[in-house]
Amino acid sequence: MVDAPGTPVASHLTGGRASALAGADALLAGIAAPVVLADRGDAAEARVRAPLREAGKAAVSPPKRSRKGQRAYDRDLYGARHRSENFSCRRKQYRGSATRYDTTKRNFLAGVHLAATAILLNCGHALVS
Repeated sequence: MVDAPGTPVASHLTGGRASALAGADALLAGIAAPVVLADRGDAAEARVRAPLREAGKAAVSPPKRSRKGQRAYDRDLYGARHRSENFSCRRKQYRGSATRYDTTKRNFLAGVHLAATAILLNCGHALVS
């Protein structure tokens, strides 16, 4: 999870074949921002949007294209979500965390945190040449 400028603020490691919603369940409670930008896959009403609404936060995410009833969302605000995607792309430049060479959860998560720290200290850019 990243904040508005794209700085990493939290992470949660799920099983290899687990849905991203499992990570969302763990991270939603700690969000302090009044608005949360989520991708199309995280638009689950019961697991993402309803808990945020109960906490008084707004969830901005487009509905899945296959939904019969399309709901409105703020397209301009959703456009800022690219910062989250940019961080994911920069993190994947660190080969070990992109391909999950580490066999233990502890070592893999340490690699992710190390890559996130390097990106943060290098003003948002990966150190890969």
